[in-house]
Amino acid sequence: MQDSLFQPEPGFQPLAARMRPASLADYVGQQHLVGPGKPLRRAVEQEQLHSMILWGPPGVGKTTFARLLANLGGLSFETLSAVLSGVKDIRAAVERARDRKQSAGRETLLFVDEVHRFNKSQQDAFLPHIEDGTFIFVGATTENPSFELNSALLSRTRVYVLKNLEQGDILSLLRRAVTDPEGLADRVCVPDNVLELMASASGGDARRALNILEVATDLAEPDGQGMPTITEDHLEQVMQTSLRRFDKGGDVFYDQISALHKSVRGSDPDGSLYWLCRMLDGGCDPLYVARRLVRIASEDIGNADPRALQITMDAWEAQERLGSPEGELALAQAVIYLAMSPKSNAVYNAFNQCMADIRKDPDYEVPVHLRNAPTRLLKSMGHGAEYRYAHDEPDAFAAGESYLPEPIHERRYYEPVNRGLEIRLNEKRARLDELNRQSPNKRYR
Repeated sequence: MQDSLFQPEPGFQPLAARMRPASLADYVGQQHLVGPGKPLRRAVEQEQLHSMILWGPPGVGKTTFARLLANLGGLSFETLSAVLSGVKDIRAAVERARDRKQSAGRETLLFVDEVHRFNKSQQDAFLPHIEDGTFIFVGATTENPSFELNSALLSRTRVYVLKNLEQGDILSLLRRAVTDPEGLADRVCVPDNVLELMASASGGDARRALNILEVATDLAEPDGQGMPTITEDHLEQVMQTSLRRFDKGGDVFYDQISALHKSVRGSDPDGSLYWLCRMLDGGCDPLYVARRLVRIASEDIGNADPRALQITMDAWEAQERLGSPEGELALAQAVIYLAMSPKSNAVYNAFNQCMADIRKDPDYEVPVHLRNAPTRLLKSMGHGAEYRYAHDEPDAFAAGESYLPEPIHERRYYEPVNRGLEIRLNEKRARLDELNRQSPNKRYR
């Protein structure tokens, strides 16, 4: 006899599956798409379903919405997972959809989860069948379709963006789950303050919220009336083993990195610290953050405060030596220092402009006076001749000298800003420019 100790009961469905809505009225969130008069709502009501891509983070209702479309349109629901399926599975799904249409006149909605994980040839396999109406194609992705999906597939579908659910939406869903006979009605009591904590902890992910509720239900203990009741202590036990969602390779990841960078650039220490902590709490590699902070120190602060670069390097070393969580405080120190530092992108602009010029300009020769002359032959060819040794000049500055190739000798890249240390660098630059203008020994006239 098979050991069934860890097998689910026959017919068992997780709470998230039991709470799938049967109508648009029960569908939570995404009112910008399914609210009265909105595009997807009109498509359903007018029975004009079309192939589409649903783009959004996990747990916002992509699969649920696809099932709902099939139910409301009277379509057969066929599903593929790009993680588990290949071209053979695609062909089999196509054949089933074709057979239904030919034998019973019944249309099919083909839902492809994680569609961005299919390669180009696999994505191309859908194209002729979308065009000839074999099925209505609905792809779900957590990644930006513009980058991850073929242009041919995008041209045959409409892209709809699904957003993280608001806390009020999650709270409404949890309350329905507690009172619905298909959910947890008469099985558990959950005070409003605990439901609110669950909604807050879900991060806009409906599936995660329902999973938290379901696990907490198993921990609930009877109150004075004998009804199992979920308390804040039970919720805390669940959350100790429930990690926040952090999309380490997708748009959520890059959005949070972007938010951190822009908060530092905007000189907001609170916003900068918030996004740092969000990323660390979500499981981001602290050393990745450290590398990005070093980049920010040069890109957005530069010579306005050169100490910023050293502080970020020190924070990186501290994280490497101490690990987490001890080293993370050094990252927080660096983030706050960067946010409060004077800002300058002068080095960043100068570097980018110089690199762009080098890529498009000819390969100008090194001016003869700057060339190395290690041999008698090279000296006889004039290499290094007329070079002026700066330390032998007044104030160690060879006024009028030039160090760029002659065709571009007047080109300027570095323009210090009037913030932080670059105020003084700007003043020095202006003084040196004036000495060059007045010099009788100009290299190029």
